[in-house]
Amino acid sequence: MKWKEFAADYLNFSRKDRIAIIVILSIVLAVFFLPEAFPKNASLPNNSTPDTAWITALKRLEQKEAESSDEYRQYQDDNSSTYQYDRRTGSYPGNSKGELFYFDPNTLSREGWLRLGLREKTVNTIQNYLSKGGQFKKPEDLQKIYGLFPDEFKRIAPYIKIEAPGEVNTNKEFTEKASLENPSTKTYSARYSVIDINSADTTALIALPGIGSKLATRIINFRDKLGGFYSVSQVAETFGLPDSTFQKVKQFLKLGTSSIRKININTATVDELKAHPYIRLAIANPIVAYRKEHGPFLKIDDIKKVMIVTDEVYNKIIPYLTIH
Repeated sequence: MKWKEFAADYLNFSRKDRIAIIVILSIVLAVFFLPEAFPKNASLPNNSTPDTAWITALKRLEQKEAESSDEYRQYQDDNSSTYQYDRRTGSYPGNSKGELFYFDPNTLSREGWLRLGLREKTVNTIQNYLSKGGQFKKPEDLQKIYGLFPDEFKRIAPYIKIEAPGEVNTNKEFTEKASLENPSTKTYSARYSVIDINSADTTALIALPGIGSKLATRIINFRDKLGGFYSVSQVAETFGLPDSTFQKVKQFLKLGTSSIRKININTATVDELKAHPYIRLAIANPIVAYRKEHGPFLKIDDIKKVMIVTDEVYNKIIPYLTIH
């Protein structure tokens, strides 16, 4: 009896209820079976072609930027008012075989720069910079030169000696004044005596063209610190001596019979070694440390066993060394 009542109450549907049930069942069946009516690999109709206009525009922009970059680099090469080193590469692709000597970048001639081993293009940039009134106030300023690679600067940096502006101007004013007071000096060629660079005094040096009292004193002081010159070219390393002046006077310089003062590397202290212009503290300390650890040097060539003594350093200092 209860089942009949339950069926009468809950299983009897009106016409609207039956319609609603049919609609719901239809929707459920459509959800489950409609996807099966289409092929799984069917692709949507391709009614439009892909829009590649933005890709083309991007390529054009990249090409334009590349061309602008090339033009800018060319401008940098041609415009002498821009001076900074080339950061696109870390070093100059090649080994420089230039000669190292002390120099003032503000007075060094074109031939002097080439003698240092710099490329002609870099030398042109330096000369243009100086001709437009530029000046190097400290050695690091040379790194701003476009085309001078970091390893090139590192190689020549220890030999840069910038003369104080006051001294440069004094020498320049003295030369100009002498020319005005004695214009006839341009009309004849003076004759100079050849002097021995290891025995000449300041008076003999001052008598040479372009050498004043300050430069003469510096040359002698440098000679004394070295222990004597073993080559005329060493005079060019004198602090503040322009290469152009050295080129004028080198024909009047000669090596005499004076002996060179040598340093005993088996007994010299760090202070004695570092006083030499070619050795300094950076080399003096390792030499003494090596000697203490391995004992006296048996021959001068043994100093090459000290790691910091390269062939270049060895060739410069060997005339000043002895083991006895």
